Amino acid sequence: MLNILVVEDEPLVQQRIVRLVREILGPAASIDSAMSLDDADDALRRRVIDLLLLDLNLQGEDGFTLLRRAVASTFHTIVISAHAERALDAFALGVLDFLAKPFPRTRLAQALERAQAATRMSGRGAQLVGVWRTHGVALLPVDDIAWIQADGDYTALHLVNGRRELHDKTLDRLQQVLPAAFVRIHRSYLVNMQQAEALQVEGGGRYRLRMRGGTELPVGRSRVQAVRERLL
Repeated sequence: MLNILVVEDEPLVQQRIVRLVREILGPAASIDSAMSLDDADDALRRRVIDLLLLDLNLQGEDGFTLLRRAVASTFHTIVISAHAERALDAFALGVLDFLAKPFPRTRLAQALERAQAATRMSGRGAQLVGVWRTHGVALLPVDDIAWIQADGDYTALHLVNGRRELHDKTLDRLQQVLPAAFVRIHRSYLVNMQQAEALQVEGGGRYRLRMRGGTELPVGRSRVQAVRERLL
């Protein structure tokens, strides 16, 4: 199943894209749609996607804003735009394909075939995580993250160098896209096991995981065995 998000602000164009994708992929596709950057952000928070079909001009907003965020995600992106002159900039940000409007059905079918092949080859496992900074999005290698802590509607990324960064996705959402080295040890903690040193038993049957640098994090009882196996 290919989970797809179509981001297009012209209703008729959006309907055509969705219809063609359904015709080409049939039951192999689950399709959601959005008409603005805010709607797209909401959709990306709600579900994990495999493929983004993105217009670059969204009610006066620049789709490149979303494209830059997508660099740190595990999904692939196909740009569908009338602005063919922006193709080189899009490819520089790692898009899988660029379809110039108007496009024939055969061209979309070709792009979707590439997306299916790329998804089968890459699987899950983001190598970069995007965090907001004053002047835009900064990309952090996931190996720089020691552990991640729930912080209300956000998460706090605790880095190997001691810094702390806020992220706008929940622990559940991050766990779905990060590499297997990241293990949920508690409802509030997701840990990079490459940075873990030892499992410690405390009084009352409580457990804590000691990280490099000395920080100790609580381990839920139901997760102790999984943590112990990863430390072997």
